[in-house]
Amino acid sequence: MVDLADVRAAAKRIDGRIRRTPVLAAGPDLWFKLEFTQHAGSFKTRGMMNRILAGPVSAAGLVAASGGNAGLAAAYAARELGHRAEVFVPVTAPAVKVAKLGKLGARVVQEGREYAEAYAAAVVRAAETGALFCHAYDDPAMVAGNGTLGLELLSQLPDGFDTVLVAVGGGGLIGGVVASLPRSVRIVAAEPVGAQALHAALAADEPVDVPVSGVAADSLGARRIGEIGFALARAAEIDSVLVEDGAIVEARRRLWDEHRLVVEHGTAAAHAALLSGAYRPEPGERVVVLLCGANTDPADLAT
Repeated sequence: MVDLADVRAAAKRIDGRIRRTPVLAAGPDLWFKLEFTQHAGSFKTRGMMNRILAGPVSAAGLVAASGGNAGLAAAYAARELGHRAEVFVPVTAPAVKVAKLGKLGARVVQEGREYAEAYAAAVVRAAETGALFCHAYDDPAMVAGNGTLGLELLSQLPDGFDTVLVAVGGGGLIGGVVASLPRSVRIVAAEPVGAQALHAALAADEPVDVPVSGVAADSLGARRIGEIGFALARAAEIDSVLVEDGAIVEARRRLWDEHRLVVEHGTAAAHAALLSGAYRPEPGERVVVLLCGANTDPADLAT
């Protein structure tokens, strides 16, 4: 289990290598944590940087599997730290993410139609080459590194907040948030109806395989929740809500129309929970919506 001491150690390890991302007041008792402005476009750079620095990394470099964001984080961190990176992504990965991987210097291998297939191929490749395998979410160093945004948030809103809405895929982000925030803060998981790995696991009281589909599958399309994220979420007794694809698309559009914020569909799931009523705050409840990634094609946001 990852705890606060692990998150604090990660914060020291990655200090100076990641961005302190801003918080935007978005309305009465509402804030957006703009983690999509992180290096490589998502929170995963925190976890990946911590994972690689914790090492060891051989001359073969590192291998990662990703729907896109973890791969981008791996490629960026590897470049900054002077390592080779090979990233496996499904053939369904958005073209904008695949192109960016190449620009960051990673060797890109497209394998399978889902993250799980790319993951299996990456594990084999790491074993063959002796490269460091960097799991996209179910790794203690990844989870601890991701949790550093929680410490940051506490310092940015010193008067406190009651609730954080977090989009969930494989569980690496919500696990870090749980580990970093005090139990007085309510943590709400937002998941697409078509990719509800955590929601299903909480209902079954154990990680289970789920079908994956929908507009946010590229970033939230884990077929099974990670063991670490699940254990932390269950221990914290977090709330989990589901949002429809239509609500995700609308939330993403409104983030652009009303705030001029460009995020990917998976990220918009957190705001969709609020806008759709899947989560309804009490009067005066202070809510933070964690906007965690922006690796998307903004062309369809033009008005």
